[in-house]
Amino acid sequence: MNLIIMPLKKIAKLLFNRIFYVAVALLLQLVWVFLFVWELAGYSQYISLAITVLSIVMVLWILNKRINPSYKLGWTMLIMAFPVFGLLLYLLFGHSRIAEEMQKRYARVQEDSVPYLQSDPEVCRRIQEEDPSAAVQSEYICRHSVYPVYEHTKAEYFQVGDDMFPVLVKELEQAEHYIYIEYFIINDGVMWRTILDILEQKAAQGVDVRLIYDGFGCLTTLPYKYDKFLREKGIQCKVFNPFRPVLNIIQNNRDHRKICVIDGKTGFTGGINLADEYINQKERFGHWKDTAVMLKGDAVWSMTMMFLHMWNVVNGIQTPIDYAAHSPHAYHPEEFEGSGFVQPFTDTPLDGETLGENVYLNIINRAKRYVYICTPYLIIDNEMMTALCLAAKSGVDVRIMTPGVPDKKMVFLLTQSYYAQLIEAGVKIYEYQPGFLHAKSFVCDDEIAVVGTINLDYRSLYLHFEDGVWIYKNDVIRDILEDFLETMHYCDPISLEFCKNRNIFVRGFQSILRVFAPLL
Repeated sequence: MNLIIMPLKKIAKLLFNRIFYVAVALLLQLVWVFLFVWELAGYSQYISLAITVLSIVMVLWILNKRINPSYKLGWTMLIMAFPVFGLLLYLLFGHSRIAEEMQKRYARVQEDSVPYLQSDPEVCRRIQEEDPSAAVQSEYICRHSVYPVYEHTKAEYFQVGDDMFPVLVKELEQAEHYIYIEYFIINDGVMWRTILDILEQKAAQGVDVRLIYDGFGCLTTLPYKYDKFLREKGIQCKVFNPFRPVLNIIQNNRDHRKICVIDGKTGFTGGINLADEYINQKERFGHWKDTAVMLKGDAVWSMTMMFLHMWNVVNGIQTPIDYAAHSPHAYHPEEFEGSGFVQPFTDTPLDGETLGENVYLNIINRAKRYVYICTPYLIIDNEMMTALCLAAKSGVDVRIMTPGVPDKKMVFLLTQSYYAQLIEAGVKIYEYQPGFLHAKSFVCDDEIAVVGTINLDYRSLYLHFEDGVWIYKNDVIRDILEDFLETMHYCDPISLEFCKNRNIFVRGFQSILRVFAPLL
């Protein structure tokens, strides 16, 4: 009986899933457009010739664009192999920039806030005295993300979501003035219900509570028009880029950031979304290993501004910001404690600057002794591959930790396809065996670290809105390092033999995936 019931349950679950209907709608649109173009091409040899010529012109145009060579290769292969289908897909999804109106809004809010995000000359002087190469990294981040470096900031690192959650709850309960939350995924469960109860109570007390969630990230985790439900509870809520079953490149760009700011003096970010698997209240892909960092101090100002920028963008209006009321010292006049330097930053697909990848590349290129990396996905371009291999060949201890249990099997196969080249260069690869590793962190030479939302894949590096925290000579770096070394005890090292002895069909499929990796 179970043999009949279980498949029926899976079918029923699929049929009542929103993503099923969205996927069907998108597929039908794609098939209709493809058949239309195909029939049109067959109708006349002149139309067919025109499509062929257009495909060639498009390939030449792509090859001359100032984009990553991996994108050029992927689109060129697709269009040349399947002229009609490839051309159609590129016209629908090949334009990497999002809506012009959103670009204008984002640029406007950033420009208006520049006077309030000025670097402190004394802080810059001190980091220059500490290490000129670190100062160069910090200056690059400031120039291209507008967010400066700070002192007087204490950082606390959480090696799993289980540790972060009670601290987050405590800080939310202590909020007196405002709570700003921006997350990619929110899902009903112990974690979100606990937080929602607090947000509802605080809103009733007069605290300014605002929430942004991503339309695609929450497509299957939150009910339709959940934002209206939250507004009825007194929580100001906006959906970033609501996902619609319409063929549109804009749907590619998502808000992958995870930000929580409380009263301008406390901020959280990292890989942890607001769902039970992130705190291991629900088992999904084994033990869920994720990380986060809490900041207390001057650097939280940048995190507050990040949220307010996005809030004005998704609202579509230019709401005047009361900067004085949002300052870290508005409700904390005393000087904050903290060691070293802390610099929160964002990366957007709006400016053509791959800031997140460049921050990572700068760390790898300056490494003298070691660089340890945690990432759930390892789908890298030639620049990142070259940097990692060169560092390892130069004697730097390069270690990369990836999941042992995948959340997406195809992406996992693609991740593993990069192992052989890295291992041959001397990079050490480890897979986390208890479950899924979702952490995104770099730590280098006991001096520099990054914790944030940026994966080592094309979507994070090129298409999504992301955030991270660049940290230099802060006490928290020791905790990040210790966590990596401790987690290694739960990992299996990957050998070159493992890569070379895989089934020939698996390796063949991986090769195909590599070509089209930027398009996935």
